Amino acid sequence: MTGVLTIGEAMVSLRTHTPMALGGTAQLSMAGSESNVAIGLARLGHDVAWLGVVGKDQPGDLIRRTLRAEGVDTRLVRSADEAFTGFIAFDQPAHDITRVSYHRKGSAGSLLTAKECLAALEATAPSLLHLTGITPALSPAAREAILSAGRTAHATGVRVSLDVNHRSRLWSRQDAAEALRALLPSIDIVFASRDELDILAPTAHPVADLLDLGVTEIVVTAGADGADCHTPDEVLHQAALPVTVVDSIGAGDAFVSGYLSALLDGLPHRDRLRRGAATGAFCVGAHGDWEALPTRRSLELLSHGEGTAMR
Repeated sequence: MTGVLTIGEAMVSLRTHTPMALGGTAQLSMAGSESNVAIGLARLGHDVAWLGVVGKDQPGDLIRRTLRAEGVDTRLVRSADEAFTGFIAFDQPAHDITRVSYHRKGSAGSLLTAKECLAALEATAPSLLHLTGITPALSPAAREAILSAGRTAHATGVRVSLDVNHRSRLWSRQDAAEALRALLPSIDIVFASRDELDILAPTAHPVADLLDLGVTEIVVTAGADGADCHTPDEVLHQAALPVTVVDSIGAGDAFVSGYLSALLDGLPHRDRLRRGAATGAFCVGAHGDWEALPTRRSLELLSHGEGTAMR
């Protein structure tokens, strides 16, 4: 049995701290929302598996190796002969601006199938399945895969979380709404920014409507303004922790990993928000999508603003 199963696309990442057109040294790593969350949970001591498709190439080997080194179960990852591992490039045209470009059309990640998702659920028997709104945008096959995974997990009593994570370069808000609303009956926990809520519920009161649909926790993130957790019984607010922001990329995934970690530990909603804020604070303090994510020991170094260590 695995505590958490995440499903998605991982890519190789290239980072330069100057405009990429000027050449120079680049840092090679990996990136991907679901794999970021997997690494965050593994560092906090949870059993987590990541399912995805990579190319049968050196970038794909880098992704497998990195995830294994971080303690993530990769035994279900498929290597595809017919497609390449996608990559994402980050550069800085100015000291406070990060520019992102994707090179993923037709990549191996888009070849994900419903059959392998259902096989992964059976093989890992997770207590939690974590999905995002990125993977179903990659291809019709990936969309069906995520929908099938969510429905099957829900039907078998597995808790399902969804991070909306809308990517306008991949699909329109209308297409995202059509796909993700079909998934909503299977979702227990939603993570969304304020401007993503109407993708799921295009009404004057989207949070209330999502709760009426059966979502039990809705976490609305607002960057420097913190995050709110809505349940049928209460609304809680967590302020962002006061840290110097070096790189905000990956902060949302870091928050999700901390929140889900506290959930898996059986902590109440207030402590889930606090741990999410703490993991997010660690992430933004250094460059990289996941490199600065904390271990459980390092998490104790960061207070939540009341003079006590994070739980």
